[in-house]
Amino acid sequence: MLRIFFLELYIIMEQERKIKKVYPFLKKTVMRTETILLAVFYRSYQQKVVQLYVRKEIRMQDIGKANLRKVAVIGCGFVGSASAFALMQSGLFSEMVLIDADTDKAQGEALDISHGVPLARPINIYGGNYDDIVDAAIIIITAGANQKPGETRLDLVKKNVNIYKSIIPEIASRNCHGTILVVSNPVDILTYTALKISGFPKNRVIGSGTVLDTSRLKHELGKHLSVDSRSIHAFIIGEHGDSEIAAFSSANVSGIPVNEFCELRGFYHHEKSTREIAEKVKNSAYEIIEKKHATYYGIAMAVKRICEAILRDEKSILPVSSYMDGAYGIHDVVLSMPAIVGKDGVEMQVPISLDDQEIERLKESAETLKKVIQGIEF
Repeated sequence: MLRIFFLELYIIMEQERKIKKVYPFLKKTVMRTETILLAVFYRSYQQKVVQLYVRKEIRMQDIGKANLRKVAVIGCGFVGSASAFALMQSGLFSEMVLIDADTDKAQGEALDISHGVPLARPINIYGGNYDDIVDAAIIIITAGANQKPGETRLDLVKKNVNIYKSIIPEIASRNCHGTILVVSNPVDILTYTALKISGFPKNRVIGSGTVLDTSRLKHELGKHLSVDSRSIHAFIIGEHGDSEIAAFSSANVSGIPVNEFCELRGFYHHEKSTREIAEKVKNSAYEIIEKKHATYYGIAMAVKRICEAILRDEKSILPVSSYMDGAYGIHDVVLSMPAIVGKDGVEMQVPISLDDQEIERLKESAETLKKVIQGIEF
């Protein structure tokens, strides 16, 4: 038993670069008798080795596997709190940790939401710190400055990139095994930032992207056609912002191309109608912010939907922000394209049918984002 203990201890110490000087001695010692090993343990290395063993043991227990019933929400503003509330009601998780620069805010939101748990499903919700995220299956980041009336999402770049430069290293240093879900705006830029700073695999760093925009598009088309919006299949792609594209060429209503279905409902001015609907969708956030100063319910539902796809390994096709590596000739940028989303985050992007004009606009959207990225120091 003692020999096994020291063999395990040696393996642990091999992973700890800070005490490299101990290696040669332990390599020789571990091959000797239990008596010599015991003497080494109680002499000069006693305190250092014991502390190291305990620290490493705890850390390895924490990160062995992600807890599929645990979620972390970083940022407890309007979007973070609304997302936490939606997730509490969903029943997806049994544990939720809320983190905010203002610890009282995080604890207050946790208490407020917790008081509704007896009316929903059991879940432990609490305000915590970064040490509590290690085993979370999904780490949702909503922290950042809010978009103000008159501001575009890209106007938030400098402020929120700096905030992410303080958050992402905290996540990366803890060797988390979960998926990072970026929600803060500009979501495409911040997802790219999180990917570059964290060093996480590309599939495990995704953004909420145009999941909400796509929902808005389906809502508007449903109203226009007087049909259940859940029967509409269409996507907003590209930037989550002013250069986004409504991909009408692949849009359909239960398999019927959208233009044909429009004619079935008595609408024939397709170009005018689609242009008006696309503009309304693009400007939805600006309209809401002008009226109530923030948007949070819609995006909270989008966050819940993405979490469902990951936790249940649904293989759902959602237009999340993910890394582009050659599709449509677009490289080294994060934007929204339909992708299969499951337990490992993004499995693959889905090359939906686009016409020439949509492809050109998609490339322009990518260039818009690249120009912003070029001005960021990672």
